[in-house]
Amino acid sequence: MIKKINENLDLVDKFKSESKEEVEAFRVKYLGKKGILNYFFDAFKTLPSEQKKEFGALLNKLKNAVVEKVKVLQSESDTQLPTSSFTDLSRPGFPLKMGSRHPLSLVKNRIVNIFAQIGFNISEGPEIVPILLNFRAL
Repeated sequence: MIKKINENLDLVDKFKSESKEEVEAFRVKYLGKKGILNYFFDAFKTLPSEQKKEFGALLNKLKNAVVEKVKVLQSESDTQLPTSSFTDLSRPGFPLKMGSRHPLSLVKNRIVNIFAQIGFNISEGPEIVPILLNFRAL
């Protein structure tokens, strides 16, 4: 029995996990209701009193190692959450890049600037003038 506990101690020390599911399976394997530790604790009750001291010390060492390993693996898996799978839908979108001026608008503005430098004024008004204002009002 002591050899089995030592083998399990080595397995616990060597165990590494990549996902939360593996950590949970490891926890259930050792700490679950039908886990390895419960098997050892049941066997502890049937041992003669001379062996209980050594067996109990190793059993507590195994239990503490399993609990610490589970805590460490759970904290590592919590800090290594993939951020790409979680998207904050309330976050504002990325700003859109503004376009540029149309080439015809650029040419028109350049012509207007040239005529403004010469001395012409830009006046805005209706493009179609009624006949009354065009001929009769004169």
